[in-house]
Amino acid sequence: MIINKAIFISGFFLSIFSQAQQIPHLQKKGTATQLIVDQKPFLILGGELGNSSASSFQDIERDFPKLQKMGLNTVLVPAYWDLIEPEEGSFDFSLIDKSIDQARKNSLKIVFLWFGAWKNSMTCYAPLWLKKDYKKYPRAYSKLGKPLEIASSFSDNVLNADNKVFGKLIKHISDIDKTQGTVVMIQVENEIGMLEGARDYSKEANKAFNSQVSEGLMNFLNKNKKELHPSLLEKWGKQGFKTKGNWQEIFGNDLYTDELFTAYSYAQYVEKLAKTARSIHNIPLYVNAAMNSRNRQPGEYPAGGPLAHLIDIWHAGAPNIDMLSPDLYDGDFTTWSAKYRLHNNPLFVPEIKMTQNNGVQAFYAFGEHDAIGYSPFSIENNSEEGSKRLSEAYSKLNELMPLLTKYQGEGQSKGLLFDQKNSERMISFDDLKITARHFFLLPWDPRAKDGSIWPEGGGLILRLAKDEYIIAGSGIVVEFEKENEKKEVQAKDLGEDGFAAQGGKSQTQNNWNGGKRAGIGPVDEVSIDENGKINYIRRLNGDQTHQGRHVRIGVDDFQILHVKLYEYQ
Repeated sequence: MIINKAIFISGFFLSIFSQAQQIPHLQKKGTATQLIVDQKPFLILGGELGNSSASSFQDIERDFPKLQKMGLNTVLVPAYWDLIEPEEGSFDFSLIDKSIDQARKNSLKIVFLWFGAWKNSMTCYAPLWLKKDYKKYPRAYSKLGKPLEIASSFSDNVLNADNKVFGKLIKHISDIDKTQGTVVMIQVENEIGMLEGARDYSKEANKAFNSQVSEGLMNFLNKNKKELHPSLLEKWGKQGFKTKGNWQEIFGNDLYTDELFTAYSYAQYVEKLAKTARSIHNIPLYVNAAMNSRNRQPGEYPAGGPLAHLIDIWHAGAPNIDMLSPDLYDGDFTTWSAKYRLHNNPLFVPEIKMTQNNGVQAFYAFGEHDAIGYSPFSIENNSEEGSKRLSEAYSKLNELMPLLTKYQGEGQSKGLLFDQKNSERMISFDDLKITARHFFLLPWDPRAKDGSIWPEGGGLILRLAKDEYIIAGSGIVVEFEKENEKKEVQAKDLGEDGFAAQGGKSQTQNNWNGGKRAGIGPVDEVSIDENGKINYIRRLNGDQTHQGRHVRIGVDDFQILHVKLYEYQ
């Protein structure tokens, strides 16, 4: 009897552990963080619906099949407080159920976006019953005393109402999805932050601002002092690294101190919702940020949101949030993505402006930053041409997923992203120097010189072994040479056929140093199966490799190439 009881208890805990392993979760692999779905590493090849595109059954039924045909494996779907709880205490999850049902029918995963107390700073998705009762659910105030269409994060009543319905949502998702794992992640609020000023000036907010900064925050900053964001470290240092005092005494008297205060308030608020979610259905959680771009000041952008320069404040205030994630609309993808791929923050791009360049940007994100996912906004409104282009990119990335996830966190991959201004990158592996360029730097495509804006070229380089590489993407050219190779300069500029161009400019020759050179062996266009096996499609040689000078993929195609190199002298 005692043995049977022990077996029962052991089986019970094994069952609980097995269920926990099946639920979508994050795990570390080297320097990368991976999303595990259906017990395998998973890259989100996503698209986010427009704000109102999940508010009717008809829209959901129309859009989800289109997204599946576009090559997405995940759709980011708003979950609206005002439609879930139209009357206080009465809950309707029919739109949530419809979204999950359509996702399953179209082989898609879902990330739900909680449009709760705030969406793009404003309290526009809170139900009318809450908005009207502004005495019970108070607003934030401007410095001049104007009430704002922004619920105060210092109100317990606002928090409790938001947390209650959010908990009901998580419980419902758990009840219908715990064993199937269609919902892989949750976004808590949306582009949270203060507008018209860097902080709330309500009575409760002013009291908190003039009170002692919490001991918990100061302990976190002291413990992580060597790894703090440079801007926060500098700001704190100018005040002598004080550990006791109010916000101005510790961080100074300026707009950015107001923003730190706001960030900590929002982070603590979000932490309450995150803890509720964790206690019910422990799947990954993130918050998204509207960027502090275009030289705007706090309050001109949503101040205090989960921005890169506020990452330490957010980590201190909301330790149960897994990621701070950027919403990108201002170009310069390489710079902005690097701000969010940090040692303590994996890169997930949940929202980005929909363009013809999304596919190559996705390649770059996965190749350069071991990204968890990438997702253009208003995806259901993509043009026919844009849908085709994104579908081609996502199809190749889906093939690459087994190899990319196998090598994530090991420093074996690099991303490429080129335009007319930034058209070349040098990369080193072992003693090999790789020069990658935009395809239009080759001389034979007339679109390179017709005055039109170049499409971005981009992709990734994955080192499988010494002298063996995967090169994938669109609009790229890659050359190989040894680091110590002293390249002999041709006597004349070369034409597109590799021969000296007529009238080409003469160049000075250098003596060869006698070292080894890197040669290009077989270059094969390949496909990759779900187990990561590389399958031959065709051999590329002759004109397709410029007689062995380079490896290239045109701007009109997405391809996966398997390249083997060799040495000679």
